[in-house]
Amino acid sequence: MITSFKTITGILILAAAVSLTGCDSGKQNAAPTEPAATLAPEVSAAPQTEATPSPAPESGQTAAPAAEGSAAPASPAVAEPGAAAGTSAAAPQELGKQLEELLQLAKQGKVPGVEYAAHSGLIDDVEAAWGEPDTKDSAGKGIYATYTGKHVVFGFNKGSQIFDVRSSAADLQKLTLKQIEKVLGKPADTTVNGNDKIYIYQANKQYQLKFIIPDSTGTVDHISVFSEQDSINNMAG
Repeated sequence: MITSFKTITGILILAAAVSLTGCDSGKQNAAPTEPAATLAPEVSAAPQTEATPSPAPESGQTAAPAAEGSAAPASPAVAEPGAAAGTSAAAPQELGKQLEELLQLAKQGKVPGVEYAAHSGLIDDVEAAWGEPDTKDSAGKGIYATYTGKHVVFGFNKGSQIFDVRSSAADLQKLTLKQIEKVLGKPADTTVNGNDKIYIYQANKQYQLKFIIPDSTGTVDHISVFSEQDSINNMAG
């Protein structure tokens, strides 16, 4: 009996062990089933993640580079007007100074860069220092000596007295009537010589300052500092 009881007990214990083993194996087999179910949403979620950024570049991200691209050229554009404004502000000051200097020199019978003056200068002194002129021509009330390389012409009478000093320096040929009038005011007189207009300012009782402006250019061709009383041929007769 005892042996039979032990046999039955062993069978029951073995059956219980088998049952527990079956449960564990069932749990182990079920475990992969849950990850499999979990993977399914992850796989389907992947396309959603890819689809979500695609509208984002169209609405926000694309606009940002466009703003940066337009801002980059804008910086020099802003700087250039500022520089231009500084230049335009300085130009009238320099222009005013240039024209005032012309008027002050004209009161002495001179043009810029030339020491020989109308009324007080002699052509003999000019030729002694500068040599023979390139040309000498009779015109109007006197004789005109041209020094091409110096952009200067002297008008003198038969007594060798200079009565007209002309300059065609490059910086003078940039001047317009509008600029001249803005600084010196309206001319005292205007005359015409062919296609040239001559604008005359009375520097003082002795001298006139003339601006000769061709119609074809609208800018100064040359200036003249003129002593009218000395243009009379003192050696005539």
